[in-house]
Amino acid sequence: MPVIPLDDHHWALTTPGSTYVIGVEIDPHTGEAAPRQTYWGPRLSPEAARQVTGLPERHVTSFSTPAEVEELLPVDGGTRWGSPSLQVTFGHARSAELRFVRADLQDGRLDLVLADASHPFEVVLSLRVREDTDVIERWTTVRAGTEVAVTRLDSGNWFVPDAAAYRYSGVFGTWAEESQLQRGPLPVGELVFTSRQGITSHVANPWVMIDAGETTEEHGEVWGVALAWSGSWRLTTTHRPEGGVGVSGGFGHDGPRWTLAPGEELITPSVLGLYSRGGYGAASRAWHAYAREHVLPTSAEERPVLYNSWEATTFAVTEAQQLELAKTAAALGVELYVIDDGWFGRRDDDTTSLGDWFPHRERFPEGLRGMFDGIRELGMRGGLWVEPEGLSKESELYRARPDWALHLEHRRRDEKRGQLVLNFAREDVRDWALGWLDRLVTDLGLDYLKWDMNRPFTQAGWPEREAGQDRVWIEHTRGVYRVMASLRERHPGLRIESCAGGGGRVDFGIMRYTDEVWPSDNTDARDRQTVQHGFSQLYPAGAMSAWVTDSPNPSTRRAMPLRYRFHVAMAGVLGIGGNLSEWTSGELETAAELIAQYKRVRATVQHGLQYRLAGTPGAERSAVQYVRGGQVVVLVYNPLGNARRGPRRLRLTGLDPEAVYELEGDGSRWYGATLMASGIRPAAWEPIGPDHRSDLVVLRKV
Repeated sequence: MPVIPLDDHHWALTTPGSTYVIGVEIDPHTGEAAPRQTYWGPRLSPEAARQVTGLPERHVTSFSTPAEVEELLPVDGGTRWGSPSLQVTFGHARSAELRFVRADLQDGRLDLVLADASHPFEVVLSLRVREDTDVIERWTTVRAGTEVAVTRLDSGNWFVPDAAAYRYSGVFGTWAEESQLQRGPLPVGELVFTSRQGITSHVANPWVMIDAGETTEEHGEVWGVALAWSGSWRLTTTHRPEGGVGVSGGFGHDGPRWTLAPGEELITPSVLGLYSRGGYGAASRAWHAYAREHVLPTSAEERPVLYNSWEATTFAVTEAQQLELAKTAAALGVELYVIDDGWFGRRDDDTTSLGDWFPHRERFPEGLRGMFDGIRELGMRGGLWVEPEGLSKESELYRARPDWALHLEHRRRDEKRGQLVLNFAREDVRDWALGWLDRLVTDLGLDYLKWDMNRPFTQAGWPEREAGQDRVWIEHTRGVYRVMASLRERHPGLRIESCAGGGGRVDFGIMRYTDEVWPSDNTDARDRQTVQHGFSQLYPAGAMSAWVTDSPNPSTRRAMPLRYRFHVAMAGVLGIGGNLSEWTSGELETAAELIAQYKRVRATVQHGLQYRLAGTPGAERSAVQYVRGGQVVVLVYNPLGNARRGPRRLRLTGLDPEAVYELEGDGSRWYGATLMASGIRPAAWEPIGPDHRSDLVVLRKV
């Protein structure tokens, strides 16, 4: 049984490699219930788990209650002064005093039901474990029997066990510089990662990992927490001065209040917890496996090699020019051709036409069908860029329905990137979006949509809803989910890519409805290495869209060899985004060879176990390795030509030490033990040579 009752008030949740013990502590004087975590670590037997049902109290003073950091959902009330996971107001009373009602247990799910002592208000803490993953899912439901204002509702708080020191890992970034990994000592106090933009954001991503400061890539304990949500969010890591760390995560936005009427309920997204004793690498591989098995809708498929025409044409999209590019792309071995921005309305630049989702009347007077028929005749599938949540003031839609934009009464409507945001919390907006998307996919026979979202929320209101308009911060995101889900139901073969000005919407929430995500608008291969390194900490390569673009790079102006650009993009789902009409015959020939090589290894790259090897990607000699079945794929990078220092051999990992592996190319054979203990000598790691050398190394288990 994955959930084992230890007594009337304690339970052990067991995964393949961990045990999570919780209990409901009831104050004998007040009757107040405080669900608490007492253990989270290596797997224990039920008998051993019973021995960790209680934690010794830390020193309590009249100014502190250290045990609040161990609670599953610290409330704003009583003798608590930390960051609350639940903050509610009944009339003029901003406080909650909860009593334990019951525990419901069924099929790996445990619900702890609590109720306020004085008001008809119920809180349900839900936990779920699965037999094939160490990831534990938690979420919270609140139900109102009277009017109640909710100002904070996290999905749950996780307690990281006592240690002499703590270190955190997370990512930061900005547009074109997303997913930059940072690690450092966890300061005493509160460390907050957040987005206030209405989307996941480029600035941070909703996860954090904690260790005791000694963990490496392949050794040591790691506790990870991730939030499956694509709107505004907050993760608060509290390092108590008395010791102990809590991580509370949830959706929402600073300031707004969500008023629940009698009979209403509010359910949070899942906050996920993972314990691993195999270092950062094992933690990442566990997150990847969870994403493939329980998040991504079509993770078992091999993603096609894609061409996107944006950098070749920008807004100047015409049928003749697209079909000419498509012929070149098909000759290279491309399998999916995607037409980007510029095909609709009067979209000649980024100031107009969002909302007018009909073919550009001057460029496509007879529609788009002929163009996509031509693409399919070349043997490729067809895809299209859309931005359903965007709205231009210069559009027929805005002139007809200005009330559909997010806005506040008697406040200006600020534009970013020349556009506003449509309110997907509205049912009529969702019906409109689903209608034109459904027609577009049906009429054109589309296989793929690149769903973009190019601006954060501003003036995020819905005046017709008056006091209830703050729910737009939650319901917009849920509305996007609903439209995507309905569209996929109607078109089971349709695949969707999530994009938000690059990596602004990358999370386990959006991944339930999309097949892959776009991690950054920066396609510079050296910069992409750091982006992809941070991305891989949580998310699998099979969900990461990665393009080969022109040199010098359109964004950074850095020149880069074609092989290096390909080898970086081959670490995920390979795409081409350069202007093929300007590539030389030699470049086209090399590209075709590299695409053919990728197709031979993509199943392993997209679905295999991933290992990060050697130094800092993009700055030092580094490599990334994938293992699936009997195939081993290693992508090796050396950005510095004059790299005399550093390892001369690359040690592999995750192999069978007794097995023999044959190296593709020269046919030499090596024991797994030799490859892991001594390693291989990649040509790209020779000490003297040009900058930006790379290799693709493939081994087969004999």
